[in-house]
Amino acid sequence: MIIRRSPLVITCFFASLVSLVTIQPAIGALSGRPGTIRGRVEVRRTLGPVERRPSVAELSTPESAAARDLADRNRSVVYLESAPRGAFEQSEAGRAAMDQRNETFVPHVLAITTGTTVDFPNSDRIYHNVFSLSKTKRFDLGRYPVGHSRPVRFDQPGIVRVFCDIHSHMNAFILVFSHPFFAVTEGDGRYHIENVPPGNYGVIAWNEGMSSETRSVTVPDGGVAELDFTVR
Repeated sequence: MIIRRSPLVITCFFASLVSLVTIQPAIGALSGRPGTIRGRVEVRRTLGPVERRPSVAELSTPESAAARDLADRNRSVVYLESAPRGAFEQSEAGRAAMDQRNETFVPHVLAITTGTTVDFPNSDRIYHNVFSLSKTKRFDLGRYPVGHSRPVRFDQPGIVRVFCDIHSHMNAFILVFSHPFFAVTEGDGRYHIENVPPGNYGVIAWNEGMSSETRSVTVPDGGVAELDFTVR
């Protein structure tokens, strides 16, 4: 099934999401020893599994691909609403990957910094297509077979929704930040944001297009700040 691309709907969708990662220069100093913000994100809203055709290999495995996909979709991204001054000095351009495996984008949520190039390898024995209509990064990689990969460089902060033009159930998120103070939650919802300069910050938790209210936290000199979230 081919996705119907409605420019108006998708443009409005991304306009509502891009504000989640618009980073403003922050108050706060870089003096003192860096600390850590850590905690847990509880996702209370129900995310149903994405329906798709199971492969023969999946029918013989005890854990279904749908269950793995749902666990991946429950991962959240926690980030500073505004970053410390001096945190925007990008060192080296990074590299990341979002695989196409079992008709699924892996990972479902990818968080990167601006300037990062993301590779989109195809590990399925069928053709895939990767595209996005996001204002942050609009691209269409065309259709390509197993063993091939195509890259995209992300130079602007924002949220990029990724789709496959061949398989309508395939979708993923790429969150692009202009600072390094973010973390993707682990399987149990826990997260760690390391090397945060001491100071006061607003922190947000994001999950599957929804975000929490901004929470305030104080990072002590060389210490740890605990902060939990609930996303409904």
